[in-house]
Parts: sequence; structure tokens; C-alpha cells
Amino acid sequence: MAKGTHEYQDDPRNAEILIYVNGELKPRAEASISVFDSGFVLGDGVWEGLRLHRGKILFLDDHLGRLYAGAQALDFDIGLDREALTQALYTTVEANGMHDNVHIRLMVSRGLKSTPYQDPRMTVGVATIVIIPEHKQPDAGVIEHGVRLATVHVRRGAPDVQDPKINSHSKLNCILACIQATKAGADEALMLDPHGFVATCNSTHFFIVRGGEVWTSSGNYCLAGITRANVIDICCQQGIPVYQRDFSLFDVYSADEAFVTGTFAGVVPVIDIDGRTIGAGTRGTMTAGLQEHYRAFIDAECAES
Repeated sequence: MAKGTHEYQDDPRNAEILIYVNGELKPRAEASISVFDSGFVLGDGVWEGLRLHRGKILFLDDHLGRLYAGAQALDFDIGLDREALTQALYTTVEANGMHDNVHIRLMVSRGLKSTPYQDPRMTVGVATIVIIPEHKQPDAGVIEHGVRLATVHVRRGAPDVQDPKINSHSKLNCILACIQATKAGADEALMLDPHGFVATCNSTHFFIVRGGEVWTSSGNYCLAGITRANVIDICCQQGIPVYQRDFSLFDVYSADEAFVTGTFAGVVPVIDIDGRTIGAGTRGTMTAGLQEHYRAFIDAECAES
């Protein structure tokens, strides 16, 4: 069984990477933060997963926009402006001699606490910034043959419970969803919203294809996915009818195709959901076409620099 869309080809170079920790580049074995850090103590922080493709960090403005908006919602100062944080990202990948097939985890926490307690007023000092770049190429078998999903009881909550728009370190609901899906023999979890409509997956965004149309959730109960938005734009550019709407598992089980999207692997087919074969049980024509369009889309993004 795969480990979902984040299955990757092991690369021995990752043992020697340099990691950015608060302005310093440290060898992997020496990179650490305090046990009093807000991110460790409470999951109090925001993060982004980024992709380095042909020397360019893809859709960086969009990712940083989401990062800074999340920090603002959590009422803490990242401490670096966009220009400085962009420079830190490129300095880190350049120090590692990286150019392509690189996944970057950018993490920012509220910073050190004087004592392990949730009140933000216990924070002392500035935000903690960590940048982990790794040589990671998505597993070609997953991209071609797809993943299996299981619907779980863990819901994507309303914004008055835990706002799903904030890409916070507090991912316990997604972790619980992933555990349940794994126990069911699936690769990832399909999560519903509070009303029983399909929302998203535990780490990716979910789409179905019905009668030549592409459907995804309303977006009210999921992260504002950047790859999700790009695929919607691609559909519009290619004249493919695409809808953000409420739909149920009834619509999912009888779909012609299904796929998920994410920064790491792009567009990945879904072949089975809750033991039901989706379509022919193989990568469908629409999904394969969108994979090609997305690859061209990111190549064009790099060509603009």
C-alpha cells in the first residue's frame, strides 16, 4: 500500500541537507528548536509546502499570501517581510545546490514561551522560522495508477470550531482522519463537511468527473488550496465545465473519474473509494489530460521568471 500522494523516491542526498533555523543554516543532525517553542508545545503556528521546479519556487506569492494571512488570523508577527522571507527560501535551496524536484516545508511558530501554557501572552521573543528543503520526486507509480480513499467519521469543521482556511500546525483532525483511513486499508482519507457533503481529503483536495464536468467542493470547509485553484483555472482555460458545489457520496460513488490535487504531486488519480471502483478503476482520460495541462502550467510559470 502506498503512503498516499506523498509517496516519494528515497534520495540519499537528504541525509546531508542544510536546514534554515532562525537565520542560520544547520546540518540536518544539528537542526533543532527549543522544547518551549509554541509550535512544539501547542501546534501554534502556520506552514506552507512549496515546490522548487527548474530553479523557481512555484506560486510563491500565493503561498506567502496564505502564510501571512494565517499568521495575521492567529495574531502573531512572522518577523520577516515577504522579500526577506523569499530571500531566506532561495538562500536555503541555493546553499543545498538544489534546482529541481525539491519539496520545501516552511514553518513559522509564534516563538518561545516562558512556560508551556497556551496563552499567547506567555510568548517571549520573536517567531521561530524553519525551512526544510528535501530532494523529493513523487512516485511515478502513484501518479499513474492512483490512490485509494476511505471516507472517515472525522469532519472538516466550521470556522467557529477550527477555521479550515488557516494552514496551522494544529492538524490533529487530519491526522485522526489519516489514521482511520489507513486502518481501513486506504491511502488517504475523504472527509465530509458538517452537513454531510464532501469537503476534502486529509492532505489533498478532491475532485470528481461526471459527464464531462469537473466538480469539487464548495470550498467552504477546506483550505484555500493553491493547486486546487490552479486546476480550476486550467479547466476554465481549456473549456472544461468546472463547478465548486455541494455534492454527496452518492455522486462520488457513481462518478466517471476522481482525482486529488496538491503541491507535492500535482494531480493524482483516485481509483477506489470505500471499496467502490471509480470508473474503470484506472486513470481516466480527463485526469490524464489535466495532469498534462498542469505540467505545462507549471513549466509556463517557470518561463515567466
